[in-house]
Amino acid sequence: MSGDTQALPLRQGTTFSEEAVPEIDPTTTAGLLAERLQAWKHAVVYLEDYVGAVEKVHKAHAREYERLLKTISHPLKEGAHFDQGLGGVAGFFENMRVNTQAMINSNAETEKTLKGSVLPILERLHKEIKAKHKEVTHGVEKGAKEIDKARNNTQKHIELLGQHTAAFESAGGKMTPSDDPYVIQRGVLHRLNKQVVEENNHRNDLINIQDSFKGFEAHVIQVVQQAMDALNQVAGGQAEKTRALYTDMLGAAQQIPGDFEWKGFVAREGHRLVDPNDPPRNVDAIVFPNQDHNSTKPLIEGSLERKSRNKLSWGTQSGYYVVTPSKYLHEFKDDDNLRHDPKPELSIYLPDAVIGAPSGEKFHIKGKDKSKSFSSKLAGTSELNFKAHSAAEAQKWFDAIRIAAGATGPAYESQPPSPDASGPSSTSDAGSKVGKIDTAHQGQDVGITGGDTVSSPTAISPTATRQNTLKDTATAEEKKATVA
Repeated sequence: MSGDTQALPLRQGTTFSEEAVPEIDPTTTAGLLAERLQAWKHAVVYLEDYVGAVEKVHKAHAREYERLLKTISHPLKEGAHFDQGLGGVAGFFENMRVNTQAMINSNAETEKTLKGSVLPILERLHKEIKAKHKEVTHGVEKGAKEIDKARNNTQKHIELLGQHTAAFESAGGKMTPSDDPYVIQRGVLHRLNKQVVEENNHRNDLINIQDSFKGFEAHVIQVVQQAMDALNQVAGGQAEKTRALYTDMLGAAQQIPGDFEWKGFVAREGHRLVDPNDPPRNVDAIVFPNQDHNSTKPLIEGSLERKSRNKLSWGTQSGYYVVTPSKYLHEFKDDDNLRHDPKPELSIYLPDAVIGAPSGEKFHIKGKDKSKSFSSKLAGTSELNFKAHSAAEAQKWFDAIRIAAGATGPAYESQPPSPDASGPSSTSDAGSKVGKIDTAHQGQDVGITGGDTVSSPTAISPTATRQNTLKDTATAEEKKATVA
């Protein structure tokens, strides 16, 4: 055997025994090395698939960012409320559109760069590994075939030597020259030497292949590192660019002053906004149609005290009362029109009521409450006793109520006859008036009791009403002076 077997770290499959034809498959080491190249090839394919997937991811990102851009591509609704220059909300959204378009372009460029720069590195490495694998397998297969051929020749001569050595014993040494075991044995040595030469050549080839694997794998790793560096520069650079674009959007939002838009809005639409320097509105200063119509002016209004209609209650309660040109006597809680809706708690239609003459500070009215309140449904027709602040004020109320009530219905006289009247006719007239008054008091439910005769005007204005009231008061005082 050759002396080249000294200290090489060979597998068992490449170490031959002392047998002439060893049973170990000489392609075992070559098969292992070929399998290792196959493993490297698959590793590179994995990287190719990964980079290809990253390329598709960026392609998909470009499409998704296009969809994202559509969400802000249209102008702002009610955009007139925002300043259209830079530095405001409109400028901020324009910044977002520009940066989002930059993200679309960046992802599209990254996809193209990965496809044109990074993937070719791995594809070339893939081809190198395939070529190396082919080189190993073809070279080893050729050497293995030569070894098999040499072994077959050696095996045939060894078998031939065995046949002739057996014939030599049986024939007693009588043989032909070509069948001489000596000659055959030398032929075995010759063929065995050729076999060993082929085996050693094959072994040396395997050693050279093994030695080349170290450098080749270093080259593979170097190329993989180069591809990953390119991937980092392309994809990582794109990620940094995306981060920078988002940072720019953040800066555009943060640089908007809090009052920037409001100041611009006030400058543009200030004429439509409320001027804080204008005085607030006052109800007293507002004018509306029919505000001063005669029907809205009360004949008299003020506070009166009234005895409760509930017979079980004692004392009087204060209220705000109004006699209107519509011939109603209304009762309110107070004269405040602002805190609550002023709805009458009591409403008596004076032409349908019986009105008693004042007695000092007091006077009474008998009538039906038509306010449609809950209490009006329970009370029905009742007599209401009022008390004014003074006798003169009570007289004013009575005069106003008498004028409103006298618009319809008869007038009743309750004063005694004059002492100047004499004779039967006067007595008869007085008796007839008294009888008339008594009859009226017995069954009267409409009109005036205890007062002077009242005319029935067809149209009474607030001014005329007050003048008639003053005239009636003067006439009554003259009559009293005459009687005295």
